[in-house]
Amino acid sequence: MFFKKQLFTAEQKQLIVASIQEAEKVTSGEIKVHIEPKCAKEPMPRALEVFHQLGVHKTKHKNGVLIYIAWRDKKFAIVGDSGINAVVPVNFWDSTKEAMKSHFSKGEFLEGIRLAIKETGPHLAQYFPHNDDDKNELSDEISEG
Repeated sequence: MFFKKQLFTAEQKQLIVASIQEAEKVTSGEIKVHIEPKCAKEPMPRALEVFHQLGVHKTKHKNGVLIYIAWRDKKFAIVGDSGINAVVPVNFWDSTKEAMKSHFSKGEFLEGIRLAIKETGPHLAQYFPHNDDDKNELSDEISEG
C-alpha cells in the first residue's frame, strides 16, 4: 500500500505560513502548526509535549497557540498557553475544533488547518490585540515530526 511521506506540498505549506502571518496581523498571539503522521497516544498529551519542545510557552504574554495534527491517525489538538487560558472561556476552542474536524473528515486537511488559523487570529485579538511593537516570537514555518 502506498503512503504519502508528507501531507502537504511545498506550495501548500507556504499557504499555511501565509495564513499564520495574516492571522498574526490582528493579534499579539503567536500561532504554531506542527504536523506529524502518527500519534501513539491521545492527541492532547502529545500536543502538550510538542508545545513545550517547540517553546510555544516562551512567548512574552504567554499567548502562544499550537495547532497539532497527526494526519495518518486522524488526530489533532489545539493548545493555548496559560495567558490565553486565564482569560478565555472554557469552550473557547470548540468551534475551531469542530470546523477542523468537519474538513478533516472529508480529507480536506489544508482547508481545515487554514480555517483554524484564520479563526484563531480574530479570536485571540479579542484578548490580545496586535500592538505596533509586537515581535514575531515564534517561527511561522510549520514544524514536522
